[in-house]
Amino acid sequence: MAARAVWTGVIKIAEIVCPVKMYTAATTSERISLNMVNRKTGHRLRRVYVDNKTDKPVESEDQVKGYETHEGSYVVLEPDEIAAAIPESDKSLTVDACIACSRIEPTYFDKPYYLLPASEATEESFVLIREALRHKKAAAIAHTVLFRRLRPVLIRAHRKGLIATTLNFDYEVRSAKDAFADIKKHKIEPEMLELAQHILKTKAGEFEPDKFDDRYEEALAELVKAKIEGRKVVPLRRPEPTKANDLLEALRLSAGGSKSEGNKTSAKKGRATAAKPAAERRKAS
Repeated sequence: MAARAVWTGVIKIAEIVCPVKMYTAATTSERISLNMVNRKTGHRLRRVYVDNKTDKPVESEDQVKGYETHEGSYVVLEPDEIAAAIPESDKSLTVDACIACSRIEPTYFDKPYYLLPASEATEESFVLIREALRHKKAAAIAHTVLFRRLRPVLIRAHRKGLIATTLNFDYEVRSAKDAFADIKKHKIEPEMLELAQHILKTKAGEFEPDKFDDRYEEALAELVKAKIEGRKVVPLRRPEPTKANDLLEALRLSAGGSKSEGNKTSAKKGRATAAKPAAERRKAS
């Protein structure tokens, strides 16, 4: 694999130990990068930390982290004190439990990483773990020190390898019950539900990430290009949300449109077939 491994260690399941390497599965390096510049000179800016009381710049050797105990008062944490708090790493993804993939709660997913065997000599044990998880349709919950923190990690079979997803801690995930508490109950009419299901059926497709459009990135690229060329960019109009009293009509139009598209295609083919002999007759005459 061309990318550089971000972590090297072992997967440990009971007495099975398999050396692996971890690589980032997602990256933002291809996104357009913007810098802060001086509007007047066009020069790039650099960040300077300033004391918010004296307004004087603070040199890097005097910059330390602190925890605010109450407004304006901080407990200072020295770099060596923070370093001492980092848990020691044994470079081991130690599996605590295995759970069915259907029982996984995606809300806890953080970042995905690819796991590969550390060397050709370790491929057999790697493939054994991968196939055992695949056949059981299970995922392994493990923990290890990643990027200075002890992190829970979910390990699953993924194509020819394994994918390890770091998980959010429970205190980091907002309660779904609280988040949706203000949504009121609504009785959906059978016709509306039937029409909505029909529309979803007409939109059936496959998961094809290569067809996803990053509209913000595209718009940003077009904006940069237009500025370079001295052109003006006309912003797109945002679609208006469907009003509650127009919902049924919108469903009917959507369902009717999906049906009529097929009819229009058939009609066009019919007209083309019928028009061909007529054109040939005109040429013959």
